Amino acid sequence: MDLAYERGSITSGDLEDLLHGNPSNSAVRVHLRSLESKGFLTHTDEGGRFTYFPSNPRQAVAQSEVARLLKSFFGGSVTAAVATMIDQERDRLTDTDIAELRAMIDKAAEEGK
Repeated sequence: MDLAYERGSITSGDLEDLLHGNPSNSAVRVHLRSLESKGFLTHTDEGGRFTYFPSNPRQAVAQSEVARLLKSFFGGSVTAAVATMIDQERDRLTDTDIAELRAMIDKAAEEGK
């Protein structure tokens, strides 16, 4: 999906060339069709060559997937998800990251009143 968003569109041949590990064209086409069946991609047929496009803006898909992730793995708990991410990324968090997180929490608390 990242490549489809970055490029605006992608073909199976493009994807095959760009992916590591030399996936077969048929494996790439199966993956693209799977993403299309899930509603992430649409395609146009240009003389038998399918060109795939993201179905929705990246931010809309991200919000939907985060909601699914929260429900599926964290029982809908934002706190549990954030705690897991902080624990997992603890060594990479900078003082600036921590300050930004605190500011987001403070803002959410103020807006919730």
